[in-house]
Amino acid sequence: MSEFKFCPVCAASLVLRADEGEAGKVRLACPEGHWTHWDNPLPVLAALVEIDGKMLTARNAAWAEGRFALITGFMERDETPEQGIARELKEETDLDAEQIELIGVYEFMRKNELIIAYYVKASGTIKLSPELLEYRLSEPADLRPWPAGTGHAVADWMRQRGLPVQYVEFAGSSSPIETPQVLK
Repeated sequence: MSEFKFCPVCAASLVLRADEGEAGKVRLACPEGHWTHWDNPLPVLAALVEIDGKMLTARNAAWAEGRFALITGFMERDETPEQGIARELKEETDLDAEQIELIGVYEFMRKNELIIAYYVKASGTIKLSPELLEYRLSEPADLRPWPAGTGHAVADWMRQRGLPVQYVEFAGSSSPIETPQVLK
């Protein structure tokens, strides 16, 4: 459930406790009532970046070869999501965000994240941070969404522009799969 074992206030061992006020949801909590681990989803920002008419995807240094996806990162305290995605874009690619439009909000339950995805029109020269190993520039119609996380944002953006959507097995793959059922 969590890596937390002790209350950060009194150091008591945490216990699993069901809250009747929350339909019996079980959470880690201090037996003395000092602290509860809510384990809420973490907001993550994602950018589908257009530069000079091409769409940018990148490969994170921690990913297997051939896996390319959107530019992503975490919000910082005291910034709006739009400021955050502009900052992440600058940090990871050295590009400047010229236009930012919300695509949508997506669950990523496997990592307990809530993805806030944007279309970002950018300018500048791409210079990758050490966090990213390589990038691809594709025609918008050549994008291939994947059936998880930010892949749904890519599919929604393509549909908004009347582009055909063909899902692939994973980010960066060229192996098509049947269109997954997406519940919203």
